[in-house]
Amino acid sequence: MNYRIPLPPGYRVQDVLAFHRRDTESVAEQVGERSLRKGVMLGGVPVVLGVTFDATEAVCEAVCEADIDGKVTPRLRRNIELALDGILGLRIDPAPFCAFAAADPLLGTLVQRQTGLRIVQSATVFEALTWAIIGQQINLSFAIALRRTFILLAGRQHRSGLWCYPEAADVTRLQVDDLTGRKFSRAKAETLLRLAALVAGGELDLDPGPTHSIEDIAAQLLAVKGIGPWTVNYALLRGYGHADCSLHGDVAIRAALQHLLGEDSKPTIPRTEQLLQQYRPHRTMAAAHLWASLADPDKDSP
Repeated sequence: MNYRIPLPPGYRVQDVLAFHRRDTESVAEQVGERSLRKGVMLGGVPVVLGVTFDATEAVCEAVCEADIDGKVTPRLRRNIELALDGILGLRIDPAPFCAFAAADPLLGTLVQRQTGLRIVQSATVFEALTWAIIGQQINLSFAIALRRTFILLAGRQHRSGLWCYPEAADVTRLQVDDLTGRKFSRAKAETLLRLAALVAGGELDLDPGPTHSIEDIAAQLLAVKGIGPWTVNYALLRGYGHADCSLHGDVAIRAALQHLLGEDSKPTIPRTEQLLQQYRPHRTMAAAHLWASLADPDKDSP
């Protein structure tokens, strides 16, 4: 399947490529100068999403291994379209926040310097959630290594050779020892398997609908042992492109605020939450600009 997706003026291709280039071993993502390929499981089907950027549009191809009917179903087609919107960072228009914060005393200069900055999403909500669990409270390079291990353990290899990020049903095949034997903490391993079992078994529906809002999903996620507010907000940001996520518990957000405020220590979590409140309903984009302000690649910017 082929798609041609128009790109908005000022679209920052290199930001998108940098996000997908984080794993230098290119297990599930391969990134070129103006192209990327990403493998992901969608409805039990291994899919490789290929994107080439030109001046005004993204030329996209989805290479699917046939599902059980030998056809691309409407649901699979819809999942592909959602995944492309996510990995291209097209779910949140940055312009409203840029206008909102242009004269802000704290973020105004930063926003003007980073005009057009976007939040890139994961291909699926499950990918966003599991990445949040994997990456919490560890440095970024170790988190990326664990993510790579997770993909190789639970994912499936596309016929092209690229590995596909797993779905919940794939992860349920694992045992806790499969993960703890490969440097996962027991808490992370148990939370990943618990989440996968709930999603695969239908007890936790990650698809929002008329009677099942994102707020409902967030409340259900918070009830899962091992998942806290930071994980939920990060999943809303990376998984759904939700525009008003508060990442006040994020270490990198607090470090960025410390630098902007010129203070000797990071603001406390309650104070960070209070500082971010002034950017409602655009707190997701506020987080994006704070993360981007940390130029040091070794900072824990997720």
